[in-house]
Amino acid sequence: MSSLVVFSTSTGNTRKIADAIFSALKDTDKKIVDVNEINKVNFNKFDKIIIGGWIDKGEIDEKAKEFLTKLKNKKLGLFVTMGGNPETDRAKNCFQEIKKSLEKNGNIVEKIFVCQGAIDPNLINKFREMTKQGIVGPFAATPERETRWAEAVKHPDEKDIENAKRIFGGL
Repeated sequence: MSSLVVFSTSTGNTRKIADAIFSALKDTDKKIVDVNEINKVNFNKFDKIIIGGWIDKGEIDEKAKEFLTKLKNKKLGLFVTMGGNPETDRAKNCFQEIKKSLEKNGNIVEKIFVCQGAIDPNLINKFREMTKQGIVGPFAATPERETRWAEAVKHPDEKDIENAKRIFGGL
C-alpha cells in the first residue's frame, strides 16, 4: 500500500497534524507534500490520499478545495484545523459538506480528523481594529471571542497530535 499526505497551511497548525499523521502511517511507500507542490507529484499512483486544510469562513481553504476537486474515485482521509470549536453544529456541518463534495466524485472518505488551531494573529488584529472602528459583525472582538482566540492558540496540542496519529495510524 502507498499513502500520500497532502496539506495546506496558513499558520503551521495543519502542517503539525500532517507531520503527525505521516509519522504514524505504516506504509513503506509514503510521501508528504504541501498542496502548493502537488503539481510535482503523480498523486494518482497512491492507493490512499490523506488531505488536510484549514477552515476559512466555514469552508476548507481555497488551495485545499482546488486539490479536492481533482480527486476522483479515491480512498481518502480528511483532516482539518479550525479556529472555532470543532464540536459546534456549524463546524460539523462544514465537515459534512466537504465529505459530501468528495463522495460526489466517487471518493470514499475512510477517516476524518478535526481539531482546533490557532487563528492567524493578523486576522485577529484586523477583527480588533474593525471593532474599535465600530464595525460590528460576526467576528467582533468581544470578551467571549477573545477567550476563544486565547484557547485556540494552544492548539494543536499534544492530545490533538496523538489523536490524529491514532486515527490515521491504521491506514
